[in-house]
Amino acid sequence: MAIKKFRPTTPSLRFRTVSMFEEITSAVPEKSLLESLSKTGGRNNKGRITMFQRGGGHKRRYRRISFRHDKHNIPARVASIEYDPNRSARIALLHYADGEKRYIVAPAEVRVNDVLMSGQQVDIRFGNAMPLGRMPLGTNVHNVEMRPGKGAQMVRSAGSMAQLVAKEGDLVTLRMPSGEVRTVPAGCFATIGQVSNVDHKNIILGKAGASRWRGRRPNVRGVAMNPVDHPMGGGEGRSSGGRHPCTPWGKPTKGYKTRSKRKSLDHLVEDRRKKK
Repeated sequence: MAIKKFRPTTPSLRFRTVSMFEEITSAVPEKSLLESLSKTGGRNNKGRITMFQRGGGHKRRYRRISFRHDKHNIPARVASIEYDPNRSARIALLHYADGEKRYIVAPAEVRVNDVLMSGQQVDIRFGNAMPLGRMPLGTNVHNVEMRPGKGAQMVRSAGSMAQLVAKEGDLVTLRMPSGEVRTVPAGCFATIGQVSNVDHKNIILGKAGASRWRGRRPNVRGVAMNPVDHPMGGGEGRSSGGRHPCTPWGKPTKGYKTRSKRKSLDHLVEDRRKKK
């Protein structure tokens, strides 16, 4: 994927970069896999804002993506590589031999007319999906399940990949894109290769309008607010806050651990925040 830079004819174009979309082969999505997508403005079902700086943005339609690797030993031809406004990665439209059509998160190495397959005994090829326990050590994977049959939940964003580093009994060890090392049941399926749109991290929006197109509104600092709106607001003249950084509800935001003691922590081998 190539990135386009602009001549600095205006201040907003000086640093702005956009994708060239060279890998996109179809601008028309598959109609049978589309759903309407209404905007929430960051509000929950009670009408309360639960996510700030959200609202506006361009209209979108949702593409139904298949994260379950449940069509075993049925070859699928890659019909097109498409843009998805709902995620950073590209998506691939698959035409299965039995006539079904599905969208998947497109692997970086897959091209149109490639044949992909999912199953227990498939070839070690980019885009194929199989259980982690059957892959050789050192394999790069994405679309990783956390529990067998539940569907891929990890390593799905643009350019990301995890590496299979060890096997022990019914568990395999993965090094995640964040640097975290964790175990996953060996029966969990994953797709071989890296997620597409690798240069996504190098794109610079360059202007506020590009954020507004994506539905992201301006972020106001707490110290710039009034006391009624934020614990760090108010003060005679300009104030630096006068207390440790916190949320609008008074919870600390720097150094305060918020991760719950869930079952998934049992699989943690090495934290991504390890001290070097």
